Amino acid sequence: MKIFSVILFLLSITACNKADKQRLESKKQKTYTLVIHGGAGNITKENLSNERWLLYQEGLKIALDSGYAILESGHHALGAVTRAISILEDNPLFNAGKGSVYNIHGKQEMDASIMDGSTLNSGAVAGVNNIKNPIIAAHWVMYGSQHAILSGNGAKQFAIENGLEIVDSTYFYTKRRYDYWKSLKDKEKLRLDHDKLSFEDETSIWEHKKYGTVGAVALDQYGNIVAGTSTGGLTNKQYGRIGDSPIVGAGTYANNKTCGVSCTGTGEYFIRTLAAHEVSSLVQYKNMPIQEATDSVIYGRISTLGGDGGMIALDRYGNVAYSFNTSGMFRAFKRSDGTTKIEAFK
Repeated sequence: MKIFSVILFLLSITACNKADKQRLESKKQKTYTLVIHGGAGNITKENLSNERWLLYQEGLKIALDSGYAILESGHHALGAVTRAISILEDNPLFNAGKGSVYNIHGKQEMDASIMDGSTLNSGAVAGVNNIKNPIIAAHWVMYGSQHAILSGNGAKQFAIENGLEIVDSTYFYTKRRYDYWKSLKDKEKLRLDHDKLSFEDETSIWEHKKYGTVGAVALDQYGNIVAGTSTGGLTNKQYGRIGDSPIVGAGTYANNKTCGVSCTGTGEYFIRTLAAHEVSSLVQYKNMPIQEATDSVIYGRISTLGGDGGMIALDRYGNVAYSFNTSGMFRAFKRSDGTTKIEAFK
């Protein structure tokens, strides 16, 4: 079973077998792009020090370059998205994987999903706390099972059976996240002046208004669009809470005919509006440009309900769009014409 799964996974990363390669070569296009995000929220120049912003830039650049290299070498967008997100999961700056926030019981519960726009196939995991890289587990669910989503112990057992890396829950500990969770348990600590916090322990008031979900959308040389999202959820969330990140159509969506979308924010609002799929529908049925479609969903759907957050999107022509109703969103993109941008503020 493990050998079969490994082979299946590698084939998806490299866009299939030799017979398919010849067919794909004839369909190569010149435009390919990778866009990623590291969460939206109360991110401003006033509450994010230059030193810390440099660390975020470095983290985004490493993930962007690694994922883009897969696109540049002619491989499938699945590999690029999985690689970029797994690197962000390994970076404790972001609320996914290693940097995940704590729930009401002081534990992490992580969610992730990925979708292939060429087949509309998808995979997701929810409520996991021992799988080192939830996005890799989501990828395996998509191609190594007949299901679309696995949760909790079932997802863990599936990961073990397929040889994915399992870690003790202490691996996900970070002092910054833990200390902030503790501060929420003691409301008096929320009154701390953020200027008194050290750089090492920086958990200022803006932190709890930042949704550090990570995501990526890629368009490869064959016109395939893939989107993925991974998160630790909301700080002090109810045990068992699942947000939009592992739900296809809410936090993640991809369709080669339209676009790919990855969301970040208060997940309940993205679930209620089917935000990611709504962007695709506006592109498909109203012929909206991708930027107009994302703005329409964020400001015309999410904001009107009282939700906060943002999204990244990429259409089938390689056009990149960002939209967020918060003061900032960590984001970056790189495309085949040489354009690269890494941004955070409005």
